[in-house]
This record gives sequence, C-alpha cells and structure tokens, in this order.
Amino acid sequence: MKKSIFLALSLFGLFAFTAQAQELSQNASSGEFKVITVVESIVPMGIGRSRIIDSQTEVDASIFTTERTDGKKSNQKEISRSDIKVDELEETKLLNFFSATGINFQNIASNDAVIASKINSMLAQGWELKYVTSGVESDGGAEDGQGIFITRLFFYRK
Repeated sequence: MKKSIFLALSLFGLFAFTAQAQELSQNASSGEFKVITVVESIVPMGIGRSRIIDSQTEVDASIFTTERTDGKKSNQKEISRSDIKVDELEETKLLNFFSATGINFQNIASNDAVIASKINSMLAQGWELKYVTSGVESDGGAEDGQGIFITRLFFYRK
C-alpha cells in the first residue's frame, strides 16, 4: 500500500513538473534545469543517512536511452548501470528525523535551516525554484526499521 501511495505521488509530481516544463519551454528561448534532492532518514538513533544531493555532472540522457519497435524487444541490457553513475556531486549532511526517544524536532528545525541555506545559495546563483515534489517510504512497523522522506527541488535559469 505504501509503495502504491509513493508511486502515485511520484507520478503526480512528474506530470505536474512535465506540464510546467512544457510551459517554460514555450516561454523561454533557452535555459536549463537543475534538480537538488533532499533525503531525510526516518531510521531512529542516527543509524540512517540524511543528505542534500547536488549533482555536479552534466549528463546527456540520450546516451542511456533506447527505443522499442515492437513493444517487447529492448536494448537496455547494452547500457551498463555503472556508466550512468556520476562521480561528481555535492553531499550536504543533514540530521535524521528520529532520535532514540522518537521524533526530534530540533533535528527537523536544523534540517530546515540547512535546506533554506541551500535554496538561498541557488537563488543567489541565478536559479529560480520552479517546483517541489516529495514522497515517503515510511517505517512499516517494528520489524521494518527503514524509511526515507525524499524531496526534489527543481530549479530553472535562463
């Protein structure tokens, strides 16, 4: 169920972003997008890893794209996953949502301050925050111990 909700929210965000990107492409002669991802762990006691991820590598998606002609035959196996991975990225450390005693509101406020600082830095570099989407893969109970809250920030500049 939680994966279905996450998928639905992700698809909704993708469709909304696509519509906004189409509008931008009609109004702007040229420009670029940048995606910043915020991953906040909901694993207790500092075991999880929370970060702001900012890729520093330009990638041409067409290199990793194949076409299907009959709906079944795909050449995706010819593309190595290791070729897709980028080596240059900025990682900004964040705190986990939970501590040993439960939700840690000081950690949340601290993350908010760091995320706001990143957004302000992007704005100062001429980027405009165009869209934000998020999703959750939450803790499934006492035996799960897993979970993340992920937010994608879509920036645009001419």
